This record gives sequence, C-alpha cells and structure tokens, in this order.
Amino acid sequence: MSFDASEFRAALGQFPTGVAVITAVDGGNRPLGITMSSFNSVSIDPPLVLFSLDRRALSLEAMQAAGNFAVNVLSQEQRELSNRFARARQDKWENVEVETSDTGVPLLVGALAHFECKPYAHYDGGDHVIFVGEVVNFTSSHHSVPLVFCRGQYAELA
Repeated sequence: MSFDASEFRAALGQFPTGVAVITAVDGGNRPLGITMSSFNSVSIDPPLVLFSLDRRALSLEAMQAAGNFAVNVLSQEQRELSNRFARARQDKWENVEVETSDTGVPLLVGALAHFECKPYAHYDGGDHVIFVGEVVNFTSSHHSVPLVFCRGQYAELA
C-alpha cells in the first residue's frame, strides 16, 4: 500500500495527545531533555511505559546510552518548556527548575506527573526507535490541566 507521508502524518495529528519531556543524563553527566507526544503506557504488571524517538534525532545516540530516564508530563502552564525541549539548542536547561531523582535523572518541577524508569527494551520502529522503560517510581499531581497537542498545535481541553 502506498500513500502520501504528509497526509498520513496529518491524519495521525487528528488524535490529541499529551505532551511530555523525556529527561536523562548522558555519558558525560550532562542533562538530556526531549519533548515527546509519543508517550504511552504499555503494562501495569510489570509497570512499563514507552516513547519513540526519530532515528534522525540528534539526541538519539545519547538517549540510547543514557540508562535511566524520566517522563515528565507537562501542564498547560509549561508550554514554554515544551517548545524549549523540542528544539536542538545548547541552552535548553538554562533557568529550568529541576530536582534530581533518586535514580539520578532530572525531574522538571511543576510537571503533572513524573515516571522514573530504568531501561527495559529498545525496538525497531521503522524510522523511529521505541524505548520501553520499567517504572521504578512515579509522582502525580492534579494541580493543573495537561498540555495537549492536536493537529500540529497546542489545544485546550473543553
């Protein structure tokens, strides 16, 4: 079956998703942060989550070598953080308030939820790599509304 990739992407964009920032520490002990809308739960027992990363992403190699990571589910008030970590830039951590978890990864202060993970598996996902993590700790807050992305832009829950 053959179809236009941009039309396929637009059709996928009809599905609203939450927005998260994946955080980790690279081999040089530098923090990594990548905005994701491809976060998903996989299993309750064991507690597994996944995200996928484009094979062309500059951070792919560092993320594959990073080890532990965290999924930080963003609130509407954190749109600027989503934009910041969606771009390749040297100063993305400047003035970002973080706490270091027991697993050694940065957690974004103010996120609606944090899922601290140890690597479980990596899978080939075509033009993406699928990262599966086993959740070793999590926090959740109901202090705000989730940041939502749909049709190529941020959206608000009605």
